[in-house]
Amino acid sequence: MVEDSIRQELDKLGVTSTAPGLAEMALKLARALDQIPDGDSPTSQAVVADKLHGLMVRLRALAPIKSEGDGVDDITRKREERQAAVRRKASGG
Repeated sequence: MVEDSIRQELDKLGVTSTAPGLAEMALKLARALDQIPDGDSPTSQAVVADKLHGLMVRLRALAPIKSEGDGVDDITRKREERQAAVRRKASGG
């Protein structure tokens, strides 16, 4: 259900330790959404879903950036190697 999906996304984002209160609020909203029977109270469902969506947007923005080895990382690594070589050469090594 919605709670399971939100829990998985929170784990993937890694925000439960950085924003535990917001993460718990998201889970509570997801549980509330799961408890509303399908086809029942569409306005309530829409309100809870909207609040959950807004909270998830905030949590996604708080998620730490995970580097996955892109071109920028390669350029940074090569630059560091060049700088280290220059330092070695300058120190006579």
